[in-house]
Amino acid sequence: MTTIMPQSELVKKAVAYIQERRREESQDMRKLIDQAGMRFNLSPKEAEMLRDFFKQSESDH
Repeated sequence: MTTIMPQSELVKKAVAYIQERRREESQDMRKLIDQAGMRFNLSPKEAEMLRDFFKQSESDH
């Protein structure tokens, strides 16, 4: 039986997934976001939110 998660939970999990993968190996951010989008079944709008989130966090550093 499949558990249905609220979309915000999926985005949070995608962020955690991307952060962990970036620590483990140096990969292109676009590739990681695409992988997370497929893995967590994110909509194009949610994937864009991830791009914006990481773009903002990188510019803060």
